[in-house]
Amino acid sequence: MQAARHYAEAGGRELGERLFDAALDALEAPCQHPHIGSMRLGRLCGISGLRSWRVKGFPLQWFYFVRSDHLDVVRLLADRQDIAAILTDAP
Repeated sequence: MQAARHYAEAGGRELGERLFDAALDALEAPCQHPHIGSMRLGRLCGISGLRSWRVKGFPLQWFYFVRSDHLDVVRLLADRQDIAAILTDAP
């Protein structure tokens, strides 16, 4: 996971490992209750059904779609990134 590498390089291996664990833990809630994620950014980007869920303790969010029997996880993005441009492939 690129974000964990970045945090490890910037703040040490322990921080990178904490991010990695927090990112995986953050997926537990949407896996248990798929419709829990916010649809706000999906709507703003014009992407029907796209949901987001925050990673506790880090400025990151998972983006995913709910399917009948699973989640389609799209990306893990940082709040500082241009999320709309990344999700819509805009220049």
